Amino acid sequence: MKKSFLWLFLLFCILNSKAQQVIPLYDKIPNSIDSKIKEISRANGATLTKVTEPTLTVYLPAKEKATGMAVIICPGGGYVALAMKSEGIDVAKKLNEMGIAAFVLKYRLPSDSTMVHKEFGPLQDAQRSLQFVRENATQYNIDTAMVGIMGFSAGGHLAATASTHYNKAYITNAKNTNLSPSFSILGYPVISFSDKLTNKGSRMNLIGTNPSPQQIDFFSNELQVNDNTPPAFLVLAMNDKVVNPLNSLVYYEALLNHGVQNCEIHVYAKGNHGFGLTLPNLDEHWVERLQNWLTTIKKR
Repeated sequence: MKKSFLWLFLLFCILNSKAQQVIPLYDKIPNSIDSKIKEISRANGATLTKVTEPTLTVYLPAKEKATGMAVIICPGGGYVALAMKSEGIDVAKKLNEMGIAAFVLKYRLPSDSTMVHKEFGPLQDAQRSLQFVRENATQYNIDTAMVGIMGFSAGGHLAATASTHYNKAYITNAKNTNLSPSFSILGYPVISFSDKLTNKGSRMNLIGTNPSPQQIDFFSNELQVNDNTPPAFLVLAMNDKVVNPLNSLVYYEALLNHGVQNCEIHVYAKGNHGFGLTLPNLDEHWVERLQNWLTTIKKR
């Protein structure tokens, strides 16, 4: 009997030691409305919808491999879902292999039923993530000057929004913590909300069916780039039928026009949309290109 208990206790300790730390982003969620809407999880959490309570899940590299760099990851899903596994957890584990601390952001999905201003909910969560990581950098062995943001598809739009709208804090920021990412990594991102370039579903879900020209311009991130926008690494496929490849190209052009250094764009012929870590041509390894680029960023 005692042996059985001991084995159960040891098993519990082993399983518990491998559990990831999940951190609620707020004590009191800003810009929120009390509702009965409940989060929906599919395929054991691979995809989430109706997210109302934002969190960060922490993935840390082995101590002997840690570089001091950190990346906040924003999964995609058209601002109506979150691809938590393929564009979140899997990516975090790959970054850990590079010695990079990763924080998977489960951000609120915009809804008039759960937010006063739904268009600002995801941005608030991205800013709060940057704030949390920098304010707790010592705990996680992170260099505050090397905290980047990464996003895919609509998560790429969120990452680009955080990279271009950092001059105004949409959250309480008593310590005046730097809310600008050190760099951004954008996978087949939605960038523009203009009629000719946007993914209509992402735009509608974030700013509604009849947005004003001012709202469209505000969330068209190619128009918001300035000389201090952080450097970006972009990856996409030319045969993407979901998000027009020109989204990435106009953002890259804006970075060039403003003299932002150390930017890279990798355009593959095939890959469609949502290829995550793996392109159809298994000989192509875009993550290796990313790893090389991050080495140049670390030297800045």
